[in-house]
Amino acid sequence: MYKSRILIFSIIIFTVVNALAQKRGQPPVKAPFEKLDLYCVNDWWVHAEKMKNNPKRIIDVDVPRDKVVCFGMYTVQNGVMKMTAQLFPLYPDESREVILELKENGKWHKVASEKVNDIGWSALFRIDNWDNSKDVKYRLRHGEKASFEGLIRKDPVEKNEIVVASLNCNSNQTRGAREEYIRNLSYLDPDILFFAGDQSYDHKEHTAAWLLFGIQFRDIFRDRPCITIPDDHDIGQGNLWGESGKQSLSQAGSDGGYFFHHEYIKMVERCQTSHLPDPYDPTPIGQGIGVYYTNLTVGGVDFAIVEDRKFKSGPAGKIPQQGPRPDHIRNPDYDPATIDLEGLVLLGERQLEFLDDWGTQWEGVALKAVLSQTGFCGGASRHGNFNNLLHADLDSNGWPQTGRNKALKAIRKAGAVHLAGDQHIATIIHHGIDEFGDGPFAFVAPAIINNYYSRWWHPANDEKGENQEPGNPLLYNGDYLDGMGNKITMVAYANPDDEFTRGGFGLVRFDKAGKSVTFESWDRTADVTKKDARQMPGWPRTIRQEGTKDGYPVWKMDPLK
Repeated sequence: MYKSRILIFSIIIFTVVNALAQKRGQPPVKAPFEKLDLYCVNDWWVHAEKMKNNPKRIIDVDVPRDKVVCFGMYTVQNGVMKMTAQLFPLYPDESREVILELKENGKWHKVASEKVNDIGWSALFRIDNWDNSKDVKYRLRHGEKASFEGLIRKDPVEKNEIVVASLNCNSNQTRGAREEYIRNLSYLDPDILFFAGDQSYDHKEHTAAWLLFGIQFRDIFRDRPCITIPDDHDIGQGNLWGESGKQSLSQAGSDGGYFFHHEYIKMVERCQTSHLPDPYDPTPIGQGIGVYYTNLTVGGVDFAIVEDRKFKSGPAGKIPQQGPRPDHIRNPDYDPATIDLEGLVLLGERQLEFLDDWGTQWEGVALKAVLSQTGFCGGASRHGNFNNLLHADLDSNGWPQTGRNKALKAIRKAGAVHLAGDQHIATIIHHGIDEFGDGPFAFVAPAIINNYYSRWWHPANDEKGENQEPGNPLLYNGDYLDGMGNKITMVAYANPDDEFTRGGFGLVRFDKAGKSVTFESWDRTADVTKKDARQMPGWPRTIRQEGTKDGYPVWKMDPLK
């Protein structure tokens, strides 16, 4: 009897779903990949109906028709305004046109229309000869009622201090709203937002997770320029070593390349990066996957945006394995030189050429920063749980060491600081190339949500660094060799082991006149609107330029107050 009822119920569900599919008609575009992005491709409404009451549902993509425009993102560079419109999935009989309107003299005026791509549901607007000396309100429209409004800010060249909010790793362990981030960031009012990667942790369902990310953060990026770059989880892998676009044989990715269908990868990058300024060299890599490395100048601060995963060599089969995984070294007695082999690539020659060229461009520029997905060393010694001591992590940009040093030399030559994410733990590190402290400073911001995979900076045997900083409240500061033999000076770190969650965001203040940069690290539980709001212990810290050496600026850390 019970089995009969189950069978009858299944038949009813099948009949209802099939009828729904027939009623809606055939999708005009069929996805070029299978078993990916099911929430948002092909007859997506059938899947939406199946997931309606499923507690594991990412988001309900079958929204009211007056809500189908989810958000917009924009940047302005060299007189070109680029904006991505992100929509929820559309039914077969709905228009694929989205309209951009600007408000002038109190009235909305249509300036452009673009076709929505059914694979990812985004559309790109490009307006040349943009006047960035004034604020302009914009509106994205679809159909008769759906719209999204925001503000394209004027370039804040008159401001001395340019403020960047740095965020990353938006874990799917909680799919709720991000009210505390919107409150804090709205109050701090940064000039630009930087999301360093892992906006999505739903490996096979990027579009649904990207829409959720947009809902969570659109009230802060609707009215300021926003940089988003995808990382490994965004494109569906645990780690990513892109190897110029080869096909990976494993979702772990350690053999190098991309595991999922190249059109899925292209969709992810299209949705997250097409609003960025034009790439320095748009030549695609393997499988026709595009590139987006470029630069964006805001208020006289010039940001180079690099793709530190896209060209990087994978470790599997190339180096002696020193642990249960090709990328995890457990043997503290191994020789780091055995994994720094000729032919291994980090940024690749194309991006090094870009950084060298970018570093010489100073017209209208006061300060420079390089933005990437992860840091250029092993700045976390324990992964997942405190007892999981990992000698070296080849997923970090501390490997390959020769490539790491080439990248740091390019950043140093440009006089830039480095901002990144990915590591979950917030750190300030002064890199060493040939000797301690001769490289650039780097700030890795904390994860947005840090209860998914915590990391700690706590060296084996409670080893304290050499040349510790007087008065530094953090025990493990000073000079160290990371597990790959790279020289690092640990200035600040935020372990998840006291009243702070250590999830949160970074804020970076660029003082153009004072030639200084201040790094702030805020816990997600902090309320910055309160007078007693505290940053994570060890923050804020300020570095400033003090002369030059070999033709490039020298940065020094201000003493602790």
